This record gives sequence, structure tokens and C-alpha cells, in this order.
Amino acid sequence: MTAALEIDDLVAGYVVEPVLAGVSFEVQPAEVVCVLGPNGAGKTTLFKSICGLLETRSGAVRLAGDDVTRLRTERRARRGLVLAPEGRRLFPGLTVEENLTAGGFTGRDSHSVEAVLTLFPRLAERLSSAAGKLSGGEQQMLAVGRALRSGPRVLLIDEPSLGLAPMMVRAVFDVFRDLAAEGQAIVVAEQNVAEATRVADRCLVLSEGRIAFSAPTRTPEERAHVQAAYAELLAIGDVERAG
Repeated sequence: MTAALEIDDLVAGYVVEPVLAGVSFEVQPAEVVCVLGPNGAGKTTLFKSICGLLETRSGAVRLAGDDVTRLRTERRARRGLVLAPEGRRLFPGLTVEENLTAGGFTGRDSHSVEAVLTLFPRLAERLSSAAGKLSGGEQQMLAVGRALRSGPRVLLIDEPSLGLAPMMVRAVFDVFRDLAAEGQAIVVAEQNVAEATRVADRCLVLSEGRIAFSAPTRTPEERAHVQAAYAELLAIGDVERAG
């Protein structure tokens, strides 16, 4: 089976020293992969590099087997590589409906507005409300919904739990599993290890610009293993910074 997304030895950064120092992984159709890591680990840099918002220094990004490494962000989106960015980046003065309509810019076969509202019934109640007036959780639902309107082959979602109440985090993450059941490939950058391991098929831990480890999280035992390994990695990092 051809991977939905393949990242091959990706190196990228903003200054002399790269933030990403050779990252490689694959995502299959109908799979949820979570990229775990603390602030500064390089998660957002990774997503920007995958989507073309940051030029890579070396390595490759392949979408359904096609090399898209040198394509502009818009062309990647039109091929189905879509990002729901950290901070949501909605059009705050436009309504929920208008934001969802804007998501259809790629012209790809996608979730209809009605399908998005079925996934996120809360948005149906706020359809004529300005996006800037929504709660944090509602804005995150709208950000994901707008991305789905672009017809993603691979949907990247950066820090979806940021600033959300636990109940809202769970509601948003539950939709990731529903989408995967429909065949959607999803990559989530996240710090909330409990939610990440709950919905993911596999978790990657990013540390110092590299994948420190990768492990499945389909069973309670696998989830506990990843949570323990991640906690240990964070503790080692805290000790090194203190020293």
C-alpha cells in the first residue's frame, strides 16, 4: 500500500542550526498519527515544512507517492496536503458558514458544509455567528471543519488541545477517530499525551529535532508504554536543562 504521506530525512530550520535534523516517518490512509513533544521540540516547524510554509534544506515530502517537496503551499493544498494551524487562524470577522465556504478553495472533492456540521453539531447552532465570537473549542472545531472543506488526503492538525477545556478536547479528538474510520489520514501535533494516545494508532515523539521513538497506541498496554516513555523523556530533559 502506498503511504498517504512519507517524510524522508527532513532537515529544516530558521537560522544556521536546523530545528529538524533528519526526520523520517510514514502515515497510512485511515491512520491517526500523533507527534508528541514539548514546546520547542520542533512540531510546528515540522508541520510548516511538510506544508511548504518553511523551505526544507534537504529531505523529501511525498504525498501518495508523489514528491511535493518543491511545490508551493497552495499547490500542496490543491493536491490534498492540508493544515489546520496552531492558533486556528480563522477569519474572525466572517461567520462560521463563511469560514467553511472559504475552506473549499482547492476545488477538491471534500466534506460538504452539511457533512462538517454533522461532525460538529455545535457549529450548526452558531452558523451565523462571527468566528471571533466563538469559544476556543468551537473555534477549533471550525478550524478542523474548514480544513476538511479543502478535501485533504492528509490532514495535519497543529496543537488542537491548546487552551481548551478537557471536555471540549475530548469532543474534538473523538472526531479524529471518526474521520480515520472514513479513510482519512490524520497527523496531529500535540502535548496532551493522554488524549493523543487515546485516539492515535501510533505516536511519534519528537526531541531535539529527531524522532526519539515511535510506537503503536492501539491497546491499553501500548498506550501506557508510550505515556511512560514520554514522561521519562520529559524528565530527562528537565534534568539536563537544570544542570
